[in-house]
Amino acid sequence: MSRFESQVNNKSKYRPTAVKLMDQVHEVLRYHHYGKRTEEAYSRWIRWFIKFNGTRHPKDMGKAEVEAFLTHLAVERHVATSTQNQALNGIVFLYREVLDLPLADDLAPVRARRQPRLPVVLSRDEVQSLLAEIEGIHHLVARIMYGGGLRLMEVLRLRVQDIDFGNGYIMVRAGKGDKDRSTLLPQSVRDELEQHLQRVKHLFERDLAEGTANVWLPGALAKKYPNAPKSWEWQYLFPSKSLSKDPDSGDIRRHHLGESGLQKAIRSASHKAGINKRVTTHTLRHSFATHLLESGTNIRVVQKLLGHADVKTTEIYTHVLQQNLGAVVSPLDSLQES
Repeated sequence: MSRFESQVNNKSKYRPTAVKLMDQVHEVLRYHHYGKRTEEAYSRWIRWFIKFNGTRHPKDMGKAEVEAFLTHLAVERHVATSTQNQALNGIVFLYREVLDLPLADDLAPVRARRQPRLPVVLSRDEVQSLLAEIEGIHHLVARIMYGGGLRLMEVLRLRVQDIDFGNGYIMVRAGKGDKDRSTLLPQSVRDELEQHLQRVKHLFERDLAEGTANVWLPGALAKKYPNAPKSWEWQYLFPSKSLSKDPDSGDIRRHHLGESGLQKAIRSASHKAGINKRVTTHTLRHSFATHLLESGTNIRVVQKLLGHADVKTTEIYTHVLQQNLGAVVSPLDSLQES
């Protein structure tokens, strides 16, 4: 529990109305099949909105209070545009889906400024050096991320059935925006991935024998296909080494690898490789897109592989291309020495 949530929950005058309200928020979010992270984010913003307005019930507030809160985020907190938009989405969800109250469509808070930022991109040599410093299972995961342009949670949530060796692609299901797409399965990882799958299957068969084979399924799939959680094709491609308890249902399951382990592995590898850039897991995705464009891949194809809804999002990578810089001479180098 965050410090903010602790402070809010300790206010007795807040508890009788807001706790009941937040129960409703969670229930409606799950009814609409929102992801766990979205549920956590929306709940956090709704709590913050209520606290900012003196713990008044949202039904007693409206446009003025929403605008004041969003303006506070931009002016006082200096949040990013995406953060302010997320807060707005959470509050809009509260009013329209939970309280069934109209919220003005002409909200006009002070908008957070969006400063253009170019993505951090590694050269091909830097990617090679980085990958060489990553050990264990994280080495394979990182190679798949770079080779297919996957986001962190997209690669960790891959299932056995999402790998198509015959056609040479990876199926990314319920990615950002709850969209499915296919992307590249690098030829160079096929043998290592097949060996990995054999080890994962041995682990799965051991779970079956011990009666602990179980995996989380999205939406109502577990009810529609009751045997699926114990089916091989539904198991995570990169399962955790240990079983864990589901915080919602209480079921004992084998979840996928945690994201923090991969994040730490890549951060450590970048330091060992001597890369003087801020390298994160997402840097591999940025590098994937940029290197494809450098090699002449059509930007529409790159857009599809990345899962971008608008090609303008993909165009950001054209600003960091290194394709023709070798033929450009700096004006300093063109000066004639006197």
